[in-house]
Amino acid sequence: MNLHEYQGKSILQKYGVSVPFGIVALSPDEAFEAAKTIQKQTGSDKWAVKAQIHAGGRGKGGGVKIAKSLEEVRRYADEIIGMMLVTPQTKKEGKLVRKVLVEQNIYYPGTEEVEEYYMSILLNRDEGQNMVMYSPRGGMNIEQVAEETPDEIFTEVIDPKVGLTGFQARRIAFNFGLSGTSFKEMVKFVSALYDAYLGADASLFEINPIIKAADGRVYAADSKVTIDNNALYRHKEIAAMRDLNEEDPLEVEAGRFDLNYVKLDGNVGCMVNGAGLAMATMDMIKMSGGNPANFLDVGGTADAKRVEEAFRIILKDPNVEAILLNIFGGIVRCDRVAQGVVDAYHNIGNINVPIIVRLQGTNAEEGKELIDKSGLKVYSAITLQEAAELVNEVVN
Repeated sequence: MNLHEYQGKSILQKYGVSVPFGIVALSPDEAFEAAKTIQKQTGSDKWAVKAQIHAGGRGKGGGVKIAKSLEEVRRYADEIIGMMLVTPQTKKEGKLVRKVLVEQNIYYPGTEEVEEYYMSILLNRDEGQNMVMYSPRGGMNIEQVAEETPDEIFTEVIDPKVGLTGFQARRIAFNFGLSGTSFKEMVKFVSALYDAYLGADASLFEINPIIKAADGRVYAADSKVTIDNNALYRHKEIAAMRDLNEEDPLEVEAGRFDLNYVKLDGNVGCMVNGAGLAMATMDMIKMSGGNPANFLDVGGTADAKRVEEAFRIILKDPNVEAILLNIFGGIVRCDRVAQGVVDAYHNIGNINVPIIVRLQGTNAEEGKELIDKSGLKVYSAITLQEAAELVNEVVN
């Protein structure tokens, strides 16, 4: 589950990571009042007004502004709230901005001394351990840094039995070229950030940039946080932060029926039981001349009702020109899936796209008989090769 910047920072603050003082606003007037409160508490005479969407690169799209007066805060908030913000991480139509984060200025006097760093904590899948990845070149695309100057990307792999050690935290601060107060601040920062990562059951904490201010203090100027969905039952307060407006409506609807659905940009909808078979099916669709419109795993306990709901979700995608149903009956019974296909046809009505059905395994013959006797215009396949040829025929 992805979090907004302000939500991620609330978790960081809980674990002792220094973050700028900020207030979320849903309107220009709220942003104006937030700026006044921030000024009263921090003395800040400048403010950052930042669009809150689940995407990076907001500044490049005009979603981050520095206001030098209270009226500028109101004006920038008015410009940003309601805009369709396009960034390198959004679709071409962008994302609707519904709220902004107004923050204190941390580039206070002595800005020539301010430095920016990059840091993230995530799972190193090769090692099977967590790691800290960091670079002294923060505030820009880390992918570009990795490509152009890979020697400026550092990592610390963390033994889960020991955790982040003091010498690792000090080595990170040393590689940033820090000394004195800022060195000590960075050591505390890294340790607290790792505690937040573990405590929140996160799969990613990314801070870009970390700011070393003129007085040596270290702040998380931004935060990108992803929480492991499987651990949300342990974090009711984090689960409550979920923003459904930032998620694909079809994926949200699929979740209500315990369907594993991810929308893609292709033209062939697919419904499969089992993630591995779903991936193989998507490859088959691609090789046969089509493009997968979705990943959809109905699971091993799919019944007629869930299959019908899966059909409804696939058909809501206007790009779908055909549907491939590929079921291997191990735990799931093929006749139940077939009944779901028949029910979907009768209950949804006006299904104008061709449907290719491949059933193998438990009660496959009974399932095929159900479909054949239904009178529906459904293409039946026995082998993967036959299914591939049918996909090629109907999409071309």
